[in-house]
Amino acid sequence: MPETLLDIQKLVFTYKNAEQTLAEVDFAVNVGEFVALVGRNGSGKTTLTRLAMSLIKPASGKITFQGKNTAAMTPADMARSIGYVFQNPDRQIFHDTVAKEVAYGPQQLGFSPEALNQSVAWALRMTGLTELAGSFPRLLSRGQKQKVAIASAIAMQPKMLILDEPTSGQDPWDGHNLMELLNSLNQQGITIILVTHDMELIAKYATRVAVLDRGHKVFDGTPSELFSGSRDIAAWGLIPPTAVVLGQQLSGVNAQNAAELVKRVMSTIKERSEDYA
Repeated sequence: MPETLLDIQKLVFTYKNAEQTLAEVDFAVNVGEFVALVGRNGSGKTTLTRLAMSLIKPASGKITFQGKNTAAMTPADMARSIGYVFQNPDRQIFHDTVAKEVAYGPQQLGFSPEALNQSVAWALRMTGLTELAGSFPRLLSRGQKQKVAIASAIAMQPKMLILDEPTSGQDPWDGHNLMELLNSLNQQGITIILVTHDMELIAKYATRVAVLDRGHKVFDGTPSELFSGSRDIAAWGLIPPTAVVLGQQLSGVNAQNAAELVKRVMSTIKERSEDYA
């Protein structure tokens, strides 16, 4: 049976002088999952992740991490187990070299000198930043800054990584490299929660998708289920990947991404050619 890492039950939250943002949301994440959290702007995605990190507290409901109630925990407490990467990496970069930035978190957690050096070296290597260890982070590209933020998070050896729109503002190449990095981290055992509007990324990388709409969880399942055409996802402000749309226009061809679409189309053409041979 899968081990539950994060368990959110009947969560209610309302910002001051605003309508209810989250209405009795249930959301559980198991060890090793790669979960995409999606929905239109204002649906409650970022609020849900901020609650998970104890950056804000719910009006009611319960949040547990590895079975422990987080009600009395601080963001610093949660940072021991969850790495949080903001949409804008400049919000979490403060030091004058990449290496010092990456080392800051483990230092605060009391890593021994040996463990600190090993963790920083591993995080820099994983994110491809080893050669930039002595660089001034503020002068790096947006994609490189995002990798610095991720390296800073994984250097603390978290069990879970939460990322809020990490590919926004990046060119396709940087975005692809970043997603491949997250996929690699996930394969090494780090649970991923990805907040994103990019349906192409969801189709290619996520193993599960949770959709929020107007503060309610309206879907929780696999990407293939979400994009099967059996649900009116446009009503939730979502647009299916191009490959899915094209595949649905071709009789008998179902695909979630471009590579899969090409493979299915070629296979279908071959099958139909053999039928007429």
